Amino acid sequence: MAADIVNLRQFRKQKARGEKERQAEQNRLTFGRTKAEKNLTAALNEKADKALDQGRLEKGDDRSGGDC
Repeated sequence: MAADIVNLRQFRKQKARGEKERQAEQNRLTFGRTKAEKNLTAALNEKADKALDQGRLEKGDDRSGGDC
């Protein structure tokens, strides 16, 4: 009936390392994006902004004689 002797200091440190690793894994899944993914997103956003600006009507060029 001999029990295993456990060093509590080492046990606590091992548990803390495990918690940090689990948190790091969660952060990698949540925030981790490669540089290529970030560049692709930026390029797509820029393209969408250009397409939006191309369809914009300018207020100074209204020659229909509306509100004057």
